[in-house]
Amino acid sequence: MSTASARAPRRTARPLPWTPGELEHRLREIAAERYHHRHPFNLRMHDGLLTPEELRCWVLNRFHYQRHIPIKDALILAKLDDRELRRSWIRRIHDHDGRDGDGDGPGDAGGIERWLRLGEAAGLDRVLLLSGEGVLPGVRLAVEGYVNFCRLGTPLEAIASSLTELFAPDLMVTRIGAWERHYPWIEPEGLRYFQVRVQQGRRDADEALALVHRWAETRADQERVLAAFTYKCDVLWSLLDAVEHAIALNSGAADAY
Repeated sequence: MSTASARAPRRTARPLPWTPGELEHRLREIAAERYHHRHPFNLRMHDGLLTPEELRCWVLNRFHYQRHIPIKDALILAKLDDRELRRSWIRRIHDHDGRDGDGDGPGDAGGIERWLRLGEAAGLDRVLLLSGEGVLPGVRLAVEGYVNFCRLGTPLEAIASSLTELFAPDLMVTRIGAWERHYPWIEPEGLRYFQVRVQQGRRDADEALALVHRWAETRADQERVLAAFTYKCDVLWSLLDAVEHAIALNSGAADAY
């Protein structure tokens, strides 16, 4: 072997992209460990162990996340350079902000309005919800971080972060049944948000997953998809951490008297 050939750097082969099935398997592995269906607060909620005040605390703080969903979707929309993609993605904003009727019907009030009605069914005033008063600092930080992630990330990363919608519908179904069993003091109309989002979430997840498969052409792209998805799981987990911590502090203060 010549000196020149001995000194030549070795070329390492780039790893091949995973198949769509392999990528989805990795997403599901992450979700099994980090998606917030496993969070102790959600487990207590679904076991019927929350007091009315604890449930209201969650509704109020989760609304801060809900009201920012159309904002992050508007930021994603601005990144899309394809007209048909924009026409499809804008539906998500309408789903949450609502839309006027077309003259033949009343239109759709939207997810934010349905969440306000959920709050009212749980005993919260919509003026309080809209004011943002009482939203925990940890919740504000988590939501701001997610919005900024969608603002600053690539279209692939921003859309990949929304893939938690793959798992949200099943969580919604669990939540509906748990609330009907354990929290009958909440008016049934308050559950309408969850009922509507089951179908919407499955449709949105299928759309986002198809885009991810189309755009993530390399292993590096796919690894960015997993990182974005993991980050979004952490956002949702952090939101519940903040709520659970605040409730524990309030409980400790109450026990002191």
